[in-house]
Amino acid sequence: MKECDIKGIIVPILTPMNDDAAQTVNHEELRRQIERQIEGGVHGLFPFGTNGEGYILSMKEKEEVLKTVIDQVKGRVPVIAGSGCISTYDTIEMSKRAEALGADALSIITPSFALASQKELYDHYAAVAKEVDLPIILYNIPPRTGNKILPETIEALCRDVENIVGAKDSSGDIENLKAFIRVTKDLPKKTYIIAGNDGAILTCLKEGGVGGIAGRANIYPRALSDIYDKFVAGDIAGAEEAQANIVSIQRAFKFGNPNTCIKKFVKELGYPVGDCRRPFNYLSEEGMAEIRAIIAENKEKGLC
Repeated sequence: MKECDIKGIIVPILTPMNDDAAQTVNHEELRRQIERQIEGGVHGLFPFGTNGEGYILSMKEKEEVLKTVIDQVKGRVPVIAGSGCISTYDTIEMSKRAEALGADALSIITPSFALASQKELYDHYAAVAKEVDLPIILYNIPPRTGNKILPETIEALCRDVENIVGAKDSSGDIENLKAFIRVTKDLPKKTYIIAGNDGAILTCLKEGGVGGIAGRANIYPRALSDIYDKFVAGDIAGAEEAQANIVSIQRAFKFGNPNTCIKKFVKELGYPVGDCRRPFNYLSEEGMAEIRAIIAENKEKGLC
């Protein structure tokens, strides 16, 4: 299995779109955003997460985006490709393509729409893992997919399958995140439990997790990377301050999808990342006013 040190702040890098009603990907801007993230200190990139609109990109677009990301990163930080699809067969195909293109690891979201039993989820992940030789991070986000991976299933998969090495928990339930850490911490191999909710990053680290896959890093990469960097340096007060610095962004999320809001934030900061692909691209003027107010507040704090 390919080695990959998964830790810190991993940005689910947004996918910039051109000004053609977001029908095509802006690869030039994607390269600029990658540089902005690496300069901001992030510890990894995650293409095709929720913020990367992986749910709405075609297989061909995903291949093209991943090629651009890997080429631009040039090994400076790990690239963890989101390769989860609804069917096991499509997930295997996407995972193989990501491996062939040079991804360092995979993040595989649960299947969506139809309800899956824990046995079906176990069998799904075990079947995919058998076909690739990359580390796999399971991706639990039941509010979006309708399927929840239980802690005991996480433990069984990490125990039984060599290249399943951890999980990202985006359940929004801090006790669930803690349970993921608890059931994997004594396994005989190194495991990586990652917070998928930005507000839980420091809690995850304190409990023994390795960091966070943080959508808000698309807006303020340095502010997010400071949470991890200060924590590992022993500056707990500084890490707590960094964690508190990103709370204000949450105020905008009541006006629309968080990933839609985050892209609007980045666009409002002056980066031509375009809109999210339709139909997930609307934010009311009230929402935009809130985003502008938050940016102004954070500018005073020196976050941008």
